[in-house]
Amino acid sequence: MNWTGWRHGGYAAGLPENVRIFDTTLRDGEQAPGFSMNPDEKLRLALELEALGVDVLEAGFPIASAGDFEGVERIARACQSVRVAALARATPGDIRRAAEALRPAARPLLHVFMATSDIHLHHKFHKTRAQVLEEVPAMVALGRSLVAEVEFSAEDATRTDPEYLVAVLDAAVAAGATTLNIPDTVGFTVPQEYAALIAHLRSRVRGADHIIFSVHCHDDLGLAVANSLAALAAGARQIECAINGIGERAGNAALEEIAVALHVRQEMFPYTTNIVLEKLHATSQLLTEITGVAVQPNKAIVGRNAFAHEAGIHQDGMLKSPLTYEIMTPRTVGRGEHEMVLGKHSGRHALQVRLAHLGYQFDTTQMQAVYERFIVLADRRKVIDDNDLHRIARDLAATPAAVS
Repeated sequence: MNWTGWRHGGYAAGLPENVRIFDTTLRDGEQAPGFSMNPDEKLRLALELEALGVDVLEAGFPIASAGDFEGVERIARACQSVRVAALARATPGDIRRAAEALRPAARPLLHVFMATSDIHLHHKFHKTRAQVLEEVPAMVALGRSLVAEVEFSAEDATRTDPEYLVAVLDAAVAAGATTLNIPDTVGFTVPQEYAALIAHLRSRVRGADHIIFSVHCHDDLGLAVANSLAALAAGARQIECAINGIGERAGNAALEEIAVALHVRQEMFPYTTNIVLEKLHATSQLLTEITGVAVQPNKAIVGRNAFAHEAGIHQDGMLKSPLTYEIMTPRTVGRGEHEMVLGKHSGRHALQVRLAHLGYQFDTTQMQAVYERFIVLADRRKVIDDNDLHRIARDLAATPAAVS
């Protein structure tokens, strides 16, 4: 892909375009083992997501259970400034149940899906391509008779024959679909391939100029965010994602990573979102509190170590200028200051600065002795805290003058 040509072409077209953020934390995210939420918890998180600035809030799968129906209905009633979506299989029962749950919503969106890959049709549904081509428009039309906006998803789109996929999407648009979702359901595709598929569909599907193309990427190969961003270059204007990247198997594209990538790399991605970046950390923390499942320490943007530095070379650079090793400030995403973690990889500069913060000043000879004691302890301990530093400083203070 010619990234350079696209980059300059994006700005030449005028002001940055807005990209819709479709949050599926409460639906696909909740389907991950250990992440289920009751209706009260879902409503609490939904209100936080609405304040975060998501454009579409997928509240659940109403046919799945009475609790899921209640969760969608309560969110639809409470969240009036955002599109509230409910998922439904392409069956009359699912669609009617979802539409009923969405009845209190100010801006309801019905999300209808049907698998289109031969793998799914043969092994899961035992249906022919012709049967699907008949069922999709009938179910989309039913949805449109009940809800003003219908999004159609071609499940396993990235393993579907592209020409057959065009035919299915044509049928969905003709029946009234307002958004077409091209999901990478099993995290199979790669960025160049996915962008080419989106470009192909936009050039072939009838009425594409009046349709929003959406992408929903899973992270089985660790490419969900990269694939989502690549799709923007090809014309997608809605990204489906989840807080902390939760979701089936390896999860979905992480909302916080997409939002911050678009913010930090504006020269590559001339798009805006309605996400309030300063609320990202708090929203991530709330999800952790509700589910009891923490993100891994090295998780981008919201992980504990995302703004922590232990290596001496990095700490020295950070102390001279944070720009050396941080491409955004912690405050950008609503966190406190960056953290200097003292361990066996730390250098004298960071140690001396931390000791000064604790009230200790040493001359060069004394500082060398302190550093040597620090390294011995750090070889035995993963992290050295302030209590450890107080003990080392006091033990090695040869005279009262050594410690201020």
